[in-house]
Amino acid sequence: MQKIPMTAEGQRALDEELKHLKTVERPAVIAAISEAREHGDLSENAEYHAAKERQSWIEGRVAELEDKLARAQVIDVSRMSGEQVKFGATVTVLDEDTEAEATYKIVGDDEADVKSGKISLSSPIARSMINKEVGDVVEVTAPGGIKTYEIMKVEWL
Repeated sequence: MQKIPMTAEGQRALDEELKHLKTVERPAVIAAISEAREHGDLSENAEYHAAKERQSWIEGRVAELEDKLARAQVIDVSRMSGEQVKFGATVTVLDEDTEAEATYKIVGDDEADVKSGKISLSSPIARSMINKEVGDVVEVTAPGGIKTYEIMKVEWL
């Protein structure tokens, strides 16, 4: 059973989604199925089929979240330190082509949100930075070609 690294914040988000699905979405779809059944012939009942499809999606997502939470390896970033880039680090990089600075926090796959500066541990840029230090230059193969970044700062926030 492979562990899934995530921050405590990521674990809370998955747990909240699971609780919402179980306490709000699941009862709502059961009610929708029940109501659709009252409309008669199920073979031509679009509401019934849509509700059953939604129920199937909810049950699949519940199973997926329960599995991920069972395999979660929660890493307390507040207890981490050091100069090397690791999971949970907040890294400021300088794009050597554009001279633009960007700051990324390296998080688990389910927590990744590029718009808020969180990148997945399995992303090409994060993989290229792991075990590197301030001053190191990393090359990342991107869709537009190879990008070069210099690591400017490693923080543990």
